[in-house]
Amino acid sequence: MAINPIEVISQFYERDTDLWRILVEHSEAVADFALRIVDSHPELGADRQFVYEGAMLHDIGIIKTDAPGIHCYGDSPYICHGTLGAEMLRGLGMERHALVCERHTGAGLSLEDIERQDLPIPHRDMLPLSVEEKIICYADKYFSKSKELRVAKSYEKALKSVAKFGEDSERRFLEMHEKFGK
Repeated sequence: MAINPIEVISQFYERDTDLWRILVEHSEAVADFALRIVDSHPELGADRQFVYEGAMLHDIGIIKTDAPGIHCYGDSPYICHGTLGAEMLRGLGMERHALVCERHTGAGLSLEDIERQDLPIPHRDMLPLSVEEKIICYADKYFSKSKELRVAKSYEKALKSVAKFGEDSERRFLEMHEKFGK
């Protein structure tokens, strides 16, 4: 059954605020990019409606982070936004969408990535597994929440943004690019 992502976001965010605008514009840009991938690769059999919903909700947890540059005044480090968003969506019974939140950071985070970097998130693999999760994860790397929200970064800048999470994250992004970037 299809859900309306804007109605879900409205349960946690006040409309017509800077934070609302940043989240929604970023999410729409990611969703548009992800849907172009789905439409360009019918052989992948991706669930188009779910890709749209997941892309719109993947960053719902930013409201609980401390990132004043994007109008987030929560208590948690920004790296936690995926797991925080997953908790929010699980509270609504949206497990499949919660997994998108949890698995989109970097090009996914392995237990080894989390431990090596001593990240303040649960110590378990958080790697995108389904084709839909991978498409959303890949598309997200092309859009910023602090600069031009709807302008895609270059491939080189997107790659650089995942490289900071380590060689494994970079390798996963390159694999996604091989599959989706053509």
